Amino acid sequence: MKPIDAPRRLKASRLGPRDILHVGSAGLRGRPVRVILSALGIAIGIATMIAVVGISASSKAQLLRQLDALGTNMLIAKPGEAMFGQGDVELPEDAPDRVARIPGVQSVGATGDVKRSIRRTEKIPTGDNGGITVKAATDGLLTTLRATVTRGTWLNPATAAYPAVVLGDVAAQRLGITEPGRQVWLDDQYFTVTGILGPLPLAPEIERSALVGWSAAERYLAFDGHPTSVYERSADAAVGQVRDLLARTVDSENPQNVAVGDPSAALQAKAATEGAFSTLLLGLGGIALLVGGVGVANTMIISVLERRHEIGLRRSLGATRGQIRIQFVTESLMLSGLGGLAGIGLGSAATAVYAASGALPWVVPLWAVTGGFAATLVIGTVAGLYPAVRAARLSPTLALHAT
Repeated sequence: MKPIDAPRRLKASRLGPRDILHVGSAGLRGRPVRVILSALGIAIGIATMIAVVGISASSKAQLLRQLDALGTNMLIAKPGEAMFGQGDVELPEDAPDRVARIPGVQSVGATGDVKRSIRRTEKIPTGDNGGITVKAATDGLLTTLRATVTRGTWLNPATAAYPAVVLGDVAAQRLGITEPGRQVWLDDQYFTVTGILGPLPLAPEIERSALVGWSAAERYLAFDGHPTSVYERSADAAVGQVRDLLARTVDSENPQNVAVGDPSAALQAKAATEGAFSTLLLGLGGIALLVGGVGVANTMIISVLERRHEIGLRRSLGATRGQIRIQFVTESLMLSGLGGLAGIGLGSAATAVYAASGALPWVVPLWAVTGGFAATLVIGTVAGLYPAVRAARLSPTLALHAT
């Protein structure tokens, strides 16, 4: 008698990637409103994080662009504080010529304070000068500062010897001068405005000044000829060497009386610390992202409760617990992924609007996009694990009977 073969145990069929996506998206397609509301929390969190990082990166890129244009190779020598309070310190009259002889120095410019008042007309009281200072300027100042004359012309050997003045942009605004050719009252006579400078981030004191030629200041304004600021621009490789020699060159007998400064240091520090305040906003975005993750988990738990009949039917037809888990984890991942993509788009758009309004370069770091999207996937996985395990543990008989 032929023995009866033992029944073979049936193996569950494997789900391919296409099948996983199909069953995972079924719940999303059936409840679009709930999907949108759940994904909104994730989208807000990611949009906040992308916008904060993008705005910070755009501002920093603008600062670095300014530094590239203005250069970090300019130093300023000014009078320091005298030891033991021995009166005011004055730089030598030939300080600009001395600085020009330092190896590596490419250009030198100087200004000297002139204790005179400038007003729109002689009818205005003497003390009402709008905070504008009068300075004598050398011909090389424009080149050294890399300044631009937005209207008119800079001082030349002819105008520098006569009652002519060039205004910084802030000084021009305060005096109400918009075009060259107008006259302003300086000390006890009229000076003709020959030019108006553009903004100078590295020399804000020049923006609020009225600049007169060196010889004209000596002739008409009793200027003593001592510079109060000597600006020099050197080759990038020689900045350190020039810094070491600058004070001793300006005043070899008392170098301690000369203060050497780097006007670009403030912009460099600002660029280095740009985004420090954004850490708080990033934390708020992270909290919003976690809240969105809790919303996704809540949505998935409710989905499991509402779809017990579907789960029981699939289990009775041969679906394994692993396949049920994969279905709900995939659904959670897709829900979070949709929110992440929407958040990336919203955050990038917010950064673009901010950059366009402030004439900044639009920068959204790649690490922020990839990191933010990866965070949504991690949150989606964590949020979907418990609902997926709970769905897989449902008994097919009880699930079908419950409905």
